[in-house]
Amino acid sequence: MTPMNPRTIDRPPAHALPAIDFARLGPTRGSRLLVAGGCGGIGRGLVAAALETGLEVAVMDLPASAERHPAPEGVPFFPLDATVESSVQAAFADLAARWAAPDALVNLIGYANAAIPLAELATEGWDDVIGGNVRSAFLIAKSAMALLRERCGAMVLASSGLGFRGMPGYGPYTASKAAVVGMTKTLAFENAPEVRVNAVAPGAVDTAFQVGGTGRVDEDHAPMRHDLGPLIRANPMGRIGVVDDVVGPILFLCGPAARWMSGQTLHINGGGFTP
Repeated sequence: MTPMNPRTIDRPPAHALPAIDFARLGPTRGSRLLVAGGCGGIGRGLVAAALETGLEVAVMDLPASAERHPAPEGVPFFPLDATVESSVQAAFADLAARWAAPDALVNLIGYANAAIPLAELATEGWDDVIGGNVRSAFLIAKSAMALLRERCGAMVLASSGLGFRGMPGYGPYTASKAAVVGMTKTLAFENAPEVRVNAVAPGAVDTAFQVGGTGRVDEDHAPMRHDLGPLIRANPMGRIGVVDDVVGPILFLCGPAARWMSGQTLHINGGGFTP
């Protein structure tokens, strides 16, 4: 077989690729970022960082979450229940009418179950978590893709380290977050080259998720899901994550510095899990 001559490779013209500012690895100033789940702990941090770096931002979330943590002044808010198809469709129709197409979508919507072994878990409990994490990701991706294609945009989905190694009692959450990784890969193949799709898989992060989730519990008084001490002691960095640990990688995946990344999952966990 004759070796390929590198001079014959069909390379894209330079003007067809988004420029990279190596001093700023997130989206370029003025880009539009839609954050689904933008009222949660990581979502609020992402919205704040995006505004600080000159992005236009819109937020989608449950009304109960927005009541607890309203979107910043001037940031359009679109209420939705991400498990209900008609609600998702209405939110994206409103978005398209009021705000146009986003350059990037970050979907942080999801939640975990109380710690119950699978053999003791009611079917309704399984369906609830699978719907909250997998069905919601599917419905949002389905409604968002046409808009993202208009902008040759990027999508970032939220998986979890538990989607790769599991934890006793969290079977539906583990299954759902593994499914998000599979969905990420499929969406990346089906929508390339117009849309890049990647995922992040954080370890334990210090947010209301650890007590049940924004809008789902009384964040100030709900007990922790589990003892974080063993996780902290086992982590090479000696701590759990904070919001900004996750915000930076998400913005990177949304921006032109990640222009040749698609179908990938970034693990953000301080070295506690290295697949």
